[in-house]
Amino acid sequence: MILGWIISRLITATIRRLMTRARVEPSIVGFTANLLYFAMMAFVIIAALQKLGLQTNSLVAAIGAAGLAVGFALQGSLSNFAAGIILILFRPFRVGDYIEGAGIAGTVQEIQVFATTFNTPDNKKIIVPNAQLTGGAITNYSAMPTRRIDLTFAISYTDNIDAAKSIIADVLKNDPRILPDPAPLIAVAELADSSVNIIARPWVKPADFWDVRFDAIEAVKKAFDARNITIPFPQHDVHVRQVG
Repeated sequence: MILGWIISRLITATIRRLMTRARVEPSIVGFTANLLYFAMMAFVIIAALQKLGLQTNSLVAAIGAAGLAVGFALQGSLSNFAAGIILILFRPFRVGDYIEGAGIAGTVQEIQVFATTFNTPDNKKIIVPNAQLTGGAITNYSAMPTRRIDLTFAISYTDNIDAAKSIIADVLKNDPRILPDPAPLIAVAELADSSVNIIARPWVKPADFWDVRFDAIEAVKKAFDARNITIPFPQHDVHVRQVG
């Protein structure tokens, strides 16, 4: 018993030290070390009882049954725990990233063993079980150094397309937050029922995405108004026929 206790403590301390050096989440370090220690001590106790000549078959069966019952009772928690380990080890996202997963979009505030905490753009705190995150697609909007903004501007069929494209290009060029490389794409995307749709695809840093999007839409609208470029309303021609 004494020898087993000493060896269990040495192995547990070594595992804890190695995991700490690997910068594993402290909560996972403590949980794993304690679980390993109690598992080894259970083995030591059974071995010591066998050494004394006691029958331990019933004890082993009881421990196995208890472990099975606990496993079924904690099935959801264990799946969240396993998912938490996956998130911490493989790091599909980090604290501070803006992500979308499990139907939630927000900034990651904390990654715990069983759940991840989000802060939504309207300042709501949402706690999502880790199993729900790893069970579906995760979109990380902060992972890459740049993001593309997709903008669409509709002009009338009677307006000059080149003039409208030039106005959009000037607006994007005058915004220092828009990256020059890759250069913004400006092109006619569609000849719609009531308008000619022009797309603009500027690239920005992730932190500037929403501000640039809102400012660009407003600036292009004002520039269109100053140059008499119209944004048409949806129109339908109705023909009334009189029969008889």
